[in-house]
Amino acid sequence: MKMKSYSSFFFMFLVLAFSSIQVSLADCDNLQDTCPTSPPEKKTTFINALSCNNPANKSAHDFKTMELSKAGSRDQFGSSVNIVTASKFPGLNTLGISIGRTDIEADGIVNLHNHPRASEMIFVKEGVLEVGFLDTQNKLFQKALKECDVFVLPKGLFHYFLNRGIEVATVFSVFNSQNPGFQSLTPKRSTSESVEKIKRKLISLSELELDSVNDLSLAVSEIIYS
Repeated sequence: MKMKSYSSFFFMFLVLAFSSIQVSLADCDNLQDTCPTSPPEKKTTFINALSCNNPANKSAHDFKTMELSKAGSRDQFGSSVNIVTASKFPGLNTLGISIGRTDIEADGIVNLHNHPRASEMIFVKEGVLEVGFLDTQNKLFQKALKECDVFVLPKGLFHYFLNRGIEVATVFSVFNSQNPGFQSLTPKRSTSESVEKIKRKLISLSELELDSVNDLSLAVSEIIYS
């Protein structure tokens, strides 16, 4: 009887373990070739957060988008960030990817932010910019990028973009998640004075030699909470 009890316990443990592994995956593998998003008014079931359209209604149109053809409206930092997921681009549904476009005016920045569910690979279409990210040890990795350069930003790490040129910089991104998320610690109601203060601190941070930064976490905190 005791042996049977142990066997039942072990079986339940295996079930729970495999269930946990499945849940911890960022985006599950496909179970079918394609799954264009179903129109919101026709949703009946949910797969990877969005339901599939009727296979009989799929077309090549589902796999093309013009969402990244134009820059969006710019924020107080002189930048626009447009992340396109399966909700706007049906053909992406269940593929585990999303795309984005960022435009930064001269002297503009994309302030420190992260994507909690995805790594980001960027391609510089035009312009000159400084890109940097912080790892979990508060070590800063930064690089000057120019047209056609590619840079990878690891999942969940805070990063920033800074336009160091005299013209608008445009960057295209690919994320390895259907829903990468966007988390910024910048106050939503920053004054023009605080925005300029953040810009100055971010520029000074990008110009620092790493060996001369005694407390990088403090320097970054000052930028975030300006």
